[in-house]
Amino acid sequence: MRIIRMSDAGAADQLAGLRAALGIDQGLVTQSQRALSGGRSPIESVREIVDAVRARGDEAVAEYTAKLDKAALAPDEFRVPQAEIDRAVEAMPPEVVRAMEAAIENIRRYQAATLAPDPEDVVVGGRRLSMVYRPLRRVGVFAPGGATAYPSTLLMTAVPAQVAGVEEIAVVSPPLEAGGVRTAVLAACGVAGLGEVYRVQAVAGIAALAVGTATIPAVDKIVGPGNLFVQLAKKEVQGLVDIDMFAGPSDVLVLADASADPRHVAIDLLSQAEHTPGSCVLVTDDAALLERAENEVEVQLRRMSRADAVREALERYSALVLVADMNAGCDVANFLAPEHLQIVTARPRDLLPRIRAAGAVFIGPWTPVAAGDYIAGPSHTLPTCGTARFASGLSANDFRKRMSVIEYTRDALAEDAPHIAALADQERFEAHARSVTVRLE
Repeated sequence: MRIIRMSDAGAADQLAGLRAALGIDQGLVTQSQRALSGGRSPIESVREIVDAVRARGDEAVAEYTAKLDKAALAPDEFRVPQAEIDRAVEAMPPEVVRAMEAAIENIRRYQAATLAPDPEDVVVGGRRLSMVYRPLRRVGVFAPGGATAYPSTLLMTAVPAQVAGVEEIAVVSPPLEAGGVRTAVLAACGVAGLGEVYRVQAVAGIAALAVGTATIPAVDKIVGPGNLFVQLAKKEVQGLVDIDMFAGPSDVLVLADASADPRHVAIDLLSQAEHTPGSCVLVTDDAALLERAENEVEVQLRRMSRADAVREALERYSALVLVADMNAGCDVANFLAPEHLQIVTARPRDLLPRIRAAGAVFIGPWTPVAAGDYIAGPSHTLPTCGTARFASGLSANDFRKRMSVIEYTRDALAEDAPHIAALADQERFEAHARSVTVRLE
């Protein structure tokens, strides 16, 4: 791992280079996936599929599912039967089902507690101004299901939508060559009470959710992780529907002082690097901790089954950063705006007020990122690649929309009429002004 000492000349440039290396598209497309694009750019491939689904509906969905996932499915086979979902739940080890149930309970408790209430009305004279929240009617959740399947992510995206009051949730997951969906994904659907699941190619499925086909009705919002093709597909249909975010590789920044256990720090760094690619950064004011953590990373790396791939992530996307003090450490954290920020210091909550850019913050030595990934309750769908400087993690509130409500009395309208008329006349909207004056004649 590279070492950046912020006291050295050029350290700021090194830090900027690290942030640039964590670009939104880094590592999201494998060589085999690029081969399937036939030499075209990912966005060209995505637009071809989206346009085809827009023009030919289910026929195009079936075509690309057969071509790219090697699964020959007719449109009436897209939807996974409920019996298949039930069998997946039965096939899961009981301890995994119990873990899913515990996660769902925690997610629901946290998300319900954080739902924004309708604010109190603002009453000024004869004006009554308010805001009301309403859930989206229908949401689509993309669940990766090829080489990797993340049932935890399905729960972290779908359950907040349930808490928000979304009436219909449709899950899309790519099929295996035999036409089935990963058992773990189907089991998570079953435990969470999600019965509308479609097995179709990723980009085609996202396009179908956005435009609607005879088999897959359109949704209002699409959420869920995926490779660059998935993210570009979501971005391509944004505007027809809402999306959660444009997400890149996972990352963590560990802000630690001399009180931190270097073994814990090392395994926390490796837990993100094993996403392959994933980024991990240690920021500390203790040179001894930096050295011990570096050594411990090497010790623990040798025990990992995918050590070579993890090592590449450590070399390309990761760093150990030495700062003068924890205030400077917070500045580095805010500059990198990590997806996950762990504060492992003697008094970690003292630093929280200085943190303004992180997807999720994990406080203290007993709070690894894995707790948030699987069980704590806040969604682990978080802004990556420095986008936490302007974006937030997914929550139940993201599955609702706000509506402002305005009510005037006659006297209030009469009082504001000159202002309305002046602005309407300035903008040459005669009927706007007249819509007020005609009421007062």
